[in-house]
Amino acid sequence: MRRLTALSIDLEDWYHPELVVRAGGVAEPTPRIEQSTGNILSLLRRKSRTATFFVLGEVAERHPELVKRILADGHEIASHGMSHKPLWRHDAQSFAKELGRFENVIHSIVKNVPIRGFRAPTFSLDFSTAWALDVLADNGYVYDSSVFPMKNRLYGVRGAPLGIYRPLTADLRRHDEAGRLIEFPPAVLQVGPARIPVAGGSYFRLLPTRLWLRLLRAVESKRPAMIYVHPWECDPLTPRVPLAAFPRFVTYYGIRKAFTKLEMLLDRFHCARIDEVLGIERD
Repeated sequence: MRRLTALSIDLEDWYHPELVVRAGGVAEPTPRIEQSTGNILSLLRRKSRTATFFVLGEVAERHPELVKRILADGHEIASHGMSHKPLWRHDAQSFAKELGRFENVIHSIVKNVPIRGFRAPTFSLDFSTAWALDVLADNGYVYDSSVFPMKNRLYGVRGAPLGIYRPLTADLRRHDEAGRLIEFPPAVLQVGPARIPVAGGSYFRLLPTRLWLRLLRAVESKRPAMIYVHPWECDPLTPRVPLAAFPRFVTYYGIRKAFTKLEMLLDRFHCARIDEVLGIERD
């Protein structure tokens, strides 16, 4: 039997990416999250696939019916924070408050839905913010998917495990049998001394489709793979913000073909919710 591939959707809108925020943000953005996510929900329904939606709290607050649609289609709701503020701009106290606000928003929309998973905005869990793992565990979270197991210009933990593990707070590169949280890193392939990011986001858009699928298959042959996409990057009508050359390339390249690539993923891989892949029983 082939492994399940974890599919995750970071439910944020086109003006939330960190590179857009760093360029000054958007003063009065017109949301497109209903349209872009609706297209993904229709595709998942058509392909009989489920996913975990890492919901941004402020999106849920503005679009409560969208959260209800996601749950009605059998998908998992997890947390992407309240305001898309990276952990670098939090301390333990302010982060705990954000988790509380997020839970209140979600439970005001759908009561008693379990929230077991978390993904930090911009994969901002690293050596300087590892304290967040204890805050998550104290607030009842079961798993995290915030450690990107290679370093790039913006985020990542060099030397972190590629597979599912329980991180040691004092050193995210080490497995701790007594660790309180399960860590499910995004898919990265080791080829000799090099690590090749396969997981999603800009890597999902930048790599040629056949190469990306081949690399993902190589990951899947070794361990369960974690894929992530954003609704805005699967939406050809996503507004473009004026950015410098490199941020513009990373943020917008490949958007016009991303939805088709996602469809090909669903046709070739058995994608499922994270809790299903991890074997966590649903309440």
